Amino acid sequence: MSQTGLEAAQRLYIRRWGEMGASWGISRTMAEVHALLYLSSVPLCTDDVMNRLEVSRGNASMNLRQLVHWGLIQRVHHRGDRKEYFEAERDVWLMFQTITRERRRREVEPILETIERCCTMIKKEMPGLKGEAQEEAELYQRRFSEMLDFFDLISTVFNTINKMGPEGLKQLADALAQMQE
Repeated sequence: MSQTGLEAAQRLYIRRWGEMGASWGISRTMAEVHALLYLSSVPLCTDDVMNRLEVSRGNASMNLRQLVHWGLIQRVHHRGDRKEYFEAERDVWLMFQTITRERRRREVEPILETIERCCTMIKKEMPGLKGEAQEEAELYQRRFSEMLDFFDLISTVFNTINKMGPEGLKQLADALAQMQE
């Protein structure tokens, strides 16, 4: 069976989105399911996902649940049909906001909590330290502080971008491009 250009484009996009997701630490299949639903003009059921991506029912179901939990896809019910159907968020800006919010919650916030805990642990030990141990503790505190400052700056940038919306982001990108000329 030969592929049309449309089918080939769909397969290429799904494959690349899956590869990108894998490089970001997201399951390749989860990213592929998202890509398939994003491109689909109609909601798809689990069987559709299984057939199109050639994955098991368990794999399809697990990834659909995760995508619903992330807020990147929604369940859609068809009256009189017992199957669950799914559709992806189509607004790229809302997708960006959802992904950054979830990644921040899952990845950034836990490391920030860890760094803050480490700072508290060192602060408690500082009064009893002397010599090299005190110098090392001060070094750790400086490095942890630098890391917290960096995450605070990145957080401020993302919060500002989210507030600006897509048009504001385009204006910011244009202004940054002009600064580099």
